Amino acid sequence: MSDRVLRLCAASILAAALHWGLAPAFAQGGDPKAGEKARQQPESPAKDGASKKAEELADTSKATSGPAGNPECVWLGRRVVNLLWRDDLDTAFRHLDLYDRFGCPSGHIQATFRCVVRQGNIDPKAPESLGARVQACWINPSVQPTPPAAAQNPSAATGTSTQ
Repeated sequence: MSDRVLRLCAASILAAALHWGLAPAFAQGGDPKAGEKARQQPESPAKDGASKKAEELADTSKATSGPAGNPECVWLGRRVVNLLWRDDLDTAFRHLDLYDRFGCPSGHIQATFRCVVRQGNIDPKAPESLGARVQACWINPSVQPTPPAAAQNPSAATGTSTQ
């Protein structure tokens, strides 16, 4: 009799465990195609932005030689230069501490910031222009500033022609 009782208890415990373990799966719905539809939907814009950032970091890493091309150095370094330009020195120095902790070259930040500053003021109405300039200067800190259009062609600026 005790064998039967033990078997019955074990079977009931197993049945209860299966019941409680599978109950949440049945509570979610009985349509197995709903899961397929959710998997087939296109990625959200947030995921597209994240993959775009990852590709940008990878491209910058390939274009920049040495430790300044490491993804963590690129990301932190560009943020430091951006923060320095916007006069947020406290946050920039905190990021710079992390940049140094990762073993990234501090001379690259100096050269990049010098490049950004030498190119002149940035249009505040174009929010992406600072990021693009920092990106270009990070890849090649020796980029020469482009002179304004009036300085390139003085006759066009004064309205006179030389014939």
